[in-house]
Amino acid sequence: MRGNPESHELIGAPNLSAVLAQLSAAPGQWTPIAGGTELMVAHAAGRLNAPKLISLWGLSELNFVRIADNAISIGGGATFGQIRKNAVIETDFPLLSKAASWIGSIANQSRATIAGNIVNGSPAADAPPALLVYDAEIELISVRGARRLPYADFHLGYKRSVLQPDELVLALHLPRRFSTHRQYLRKVGTRKAMAITKAALAATAIVEDGVIAEIRLAAASVAERPVRLFATEASLIGKRINASTIQSARDALLSEVRPIDDIRSTAQYRKQVAANLLEEFIHELSPEPSLA
Repeated sequence: MRGNPESHELIGAPNLSAVLAQLSAAPGQWTPIAGGTELMVAHAAGRLNAPKLISLWGLSELNFVRIADNAISIGGGATFGQIRKNAVIETDFPLLSKAASWIGSIANQSRATIAGNIVNGSPAADAPPALLVYDAEIELISVRGARRLPYADFHLGYKRSVLQPDELVLALHLPRRFSTHRQYLRKVGTRKAMAITKAALAATAIVEDGVIAEIRLAAASVAERPVRLFATEASLIGKRINASTIQSARDALLSEVRPIDDIRSTAQYRKQVAANLLEEFIHELSPEPSLA
């Protein structure tokens, strides 16, 4: 059943302060909408349970990419088209740039915002794994002020987060210290483009004399939310890259992830694919031809 536009009220606001005031005056009653690439799909299917919508589209206070010497800040209203085309992001954060290119079609990328991709809370979302391995911080704002926290602490479960009913995502902050890291991002889906993730892995690492000195791993579609794989990371830190290390890492990942069966894939398939992606990344890190 298609949605009925008369069942929804959509209002705009002249600036961010007006939006925050509206959200504060009636907490939980207004649903923010920016690009609408998720909400309008739900509306078309008759599944949009949001009678009151407040538009964030065009708010300059949310639409920015700011470059500093030690970090970049991406406004919650920045689109994936902007992110994909930004030269600094492409150079310093290639995994995020690559993930941005996976967001639907070019038309989708011109509308879909990074905050929308995050707040939607899908465990299969494309941007979160890259943000997680880049140690991103998320900044939330309300009439009560702004607060920053590690993005790794934002998602609490399936479609649940720490975001309060009167808050918006103001920005994502990424430290510019990954240029010397080996980096990896791969997504497995039904098609090469415009497909929801069956399993994905993002990774960064530093290898010194064949030993993994530093590593970050994050995955999509292997749990009820996007996850940083801390236990699997711990199994690799300080280890020399060899067949035994790879097997131990696979075992750690298989114990840590908690995928589900759904219409796109089985939990067992997702586990094996995620383990295979991890092994592929470790092989790429190896100085030994037999393992590379």
